[in-house]
Amino acid sequence: MGKNQHVVPHNREWAVKGAGNSKATRVVPTQAEAIQIAQDIARNQKSDTKIHGRDGRIRAGNSYGNDPFPPRDKK
Repeated sequence: MGKNQHVVPHNREWAVKGAGNSKATRVVPTQAEAIQIAQDIARNQKSDTKIHGRDGRIRAGNSYGNDPFPPRDKK
């Protein structure tokens, strides 16, 4: 399992950073573009994405690996 991929604000642009990395993997103009890049990396590495808002707080995310707490079917 690889590092979780975070989409974070970077000046007036958006960056994709691996968890624990000090440098960005990519910096792009839009959040949508950064999310797509982060999802592609996370799928490849079977990890998660964490999408941050402009305030820095996590607002969304997805898991592309082995989730230790998968959602339960509520039937």
